[in-house]
Amino acid sequence: MKSAADQHRRSFWLKQLHQWHWISAAVSLIGMLLFAITGITLNHAGQIEAEPKVVSRKATLPPDLMAVLAKGPEEGKRPLPVPLEPFLDKAVGADVAGREGEWSPEEVYVALARPGGDAWLSIDRETGAIEHEKTTRGVVSLLNDLHKGRNSGKAWSWFIDIFAAACVIFTVTGLILLQFHARARPLTWPLVGLGLAAPVILVILFVHL
Repeated sequence: MKSAADQHRRSFWLKQLHQWHWISAAVSLIGMLLFAITGITLNHAGQIEAEPKVVSRKATLPPDLMAVLAKGPEEGKRPLPVPLEPFLDKAVGADVAGREGEWSPEEVYVALARPGGDAWLSIDRETGAIEHEKTTRGVVSLLNDLHKGRNSGKAWSWFIDIFAAACVIFTVTGLILLQFHARARPLTWPLVGLGLAAPVILVILFVHL
């Protein structure tokens, strides 16, 4: 029979585990649902048709910004001059802030990779002609790229890391809670074992490594 001290210790840890379990569940709930759904869409990406939508826009740099562009390097990689950023955003809807451009004597080319699509911008250094093209592939493609963290930026990368940490806390506290309650629930460890064995067996039998 357990002593009062043992009962108190068990009660304390159960309370702590339940606290961390529900907090991590609340933090990761929506993200887990999103990643579960996009796991299905990624697994069937070849069967989900998406018709790309392409938007092309053109404009011309004014003389004052042409002069600013002329001060750039002859070749190499460097972001566009800051004074060009608001004009390009307004004229063709291109957000080039912090993006590296590929400079040559003839043009500056900026790749504007984005989740769920693609985009690029080019500026003719002699005439100031601007071409911008943006391709979108729909909501499913966007969510799939967010799932993979593809071209989604540092902020989303931080979110994935924090979400993953919350999921780890959720699963580890859940596992320990299973240990606490396993005596009263005989199927606990057989079910946990099934959850481990199923993917291992599938990998051994059906995945070519």
